[in-house]
Amino acid sequence: MRAFETEKTEVAEIDRSVYDIKDKVNAAFEVNSGLTAEIVEQISKEKHDPDWMREFRLKALDIYNKASIPNWGPSLEGLDMRNIVTYVRPNTEMRGKWSEVPDDIKNTFERLGIPQAERSSLAGVGAQYDSEVVYHNVKEEVAAQGVVYTDMESALTGPYADMVKEHFMKCVPPTDHKFAALHGAVWSGGSFVYVPAGVHVDIPLQSYFRLNAPGAGQFEHTLIIVDKGAYLHFIEGCSAPKYNVANLHAGCVEIFVGEGARVRYSTIENWSKNMYNLNTKRALVEEGGTIEWVSGSFGSHVSYLYPMSILKGKGARMEYTGITFAGAGQNLDTGVKVVHAAPETTSVMNARSISKDGGISTFRSSVQVQKTAPGSKSTVSCQSLMLDDISRSDTIPAMDIRTRDADVGHEAKIGRISDDAVFYLMSRGLSEEEARAMIVSGFADDVSKELPLEYAVEMNNLIRLEMKGSIG
Repeated sequence: MRAFETEKTEVAEIDRSVYDIKDKVNAAFEVNSGLTAEIVEQISKEKHDPDWMREFRLKALDIYNKASIPNWGPSLEGLDMRNIVTYVRPNTEMRGKWSEVPDDIKNTFERLGIPQAERSSLAGVGAQYDSEVVYHNVKEEVAAQGVVYTDMESALTGPYADMVKEHFMKCVPPTDHKFAALHGAVWSGGSFVYVPAGVHVDIPLQSYFRLNAPGAGQFEHTLIIVDKGAYLHFIEGCSAPKYNVANLHAGCVEIFVGEGARVRYSTIENWSKNMYNLNTKRALVEEGGTIEWVSGSFGSHVSYLYPMSILKGKGARMEYTGITFAGAGQNLDTGVKVVHAAPETTSVMNARSISKDGGISTFRSSVQVQKTAPGSKSTVSCQSLMLDDISRSDTIPAMDIRTRDADVGHEAKIGRISDDAVFYLMSRGLSEEEARAMIVSGFADDVSKELPLEYAVEMNNLIRLEMKGSIG
């Protein structure tokens, strides 16, 4: 029994070793913990905001102070904004050459495999460390197509300033919920993407977010505008080492999908288990456009995460493929929302969740079909797998259908691993541990095959490591 426990401990350490390496905090500047008008003004000054953005931040702070904390999801009792540092500037300027990034920061991203991924398979990369982007680069042949991929601060004050002002937090207004307002007040970092009409970006762009400072928050803003008939695949990765104090992630993603355009947005979230992940993602889809969400949630202590699509134009389409893996000490509340606002729009949602060691996984879906959306179709499929008798899995669907001319369906299955299936695989020479890991990997296969290759491999490795020593 002692050897079994030792093995399990060692595997847990291997599982997060690359993410849990902490760098010495070497910030050039950080604000005091807490959230006041003075702190918000200080952030705005540090970032050289135009006047309209400074005013926007202060209005968002006022909305935040008046809004209520959500009372319908996992408890946020352990999150106290008085203890959160909302802005930590790393000790470097943004670089366009990887060789110029300071060694301590560069080594962190090297360990996470970001430069190698850039060299082998990406059209461009942005790397954010704490509150600021430290590296941004896009391949010359992609830039030659007119594609803009830069950090938000450069976009805010550069040639695309008017475009940023026109779109910033129009899809996700600060009035949406308390943490959207918080984001509007203290946002920093993130990426701006513009793909001109008819341009197909054949290889993905990627942003990676690393939060190193203990007790800090990360509030990056990602703004993507894909014009008529264009195509983009954008990949987002994020991680943080584990501390004994709460960290907060309240980023925002806004995607504007033009007429006949297509966007795929893939996320692998592997935050540490002291993280409160309160992220907001939303897409506005014009006529004939498509938004595809691919989401893997494996980390954080508490998550509230529900990518939303507003199908504004006739024939617009949304697809969501997601997997959530909740282990010990995790309460992951995830899901997807869609608004059918135009005729003949389509949404397809396919979710998988796995819970073990007392983890709690909740899937929420919200489907709204407005009177203006006859001929629309929506289907939701959610399957949950519990690996022991102390874990929990819930499915909470909501449907608001305002037209008789709609085809809407929901299917949910919750179960445990079949003893007969385990016995069969063991009779073919597998150990019980291997058999269970194979079943879980097969359960997640629909999602993993939608992920970029390196992330699919990472997910399957994670499942195998999480399964090791979890028999019973």
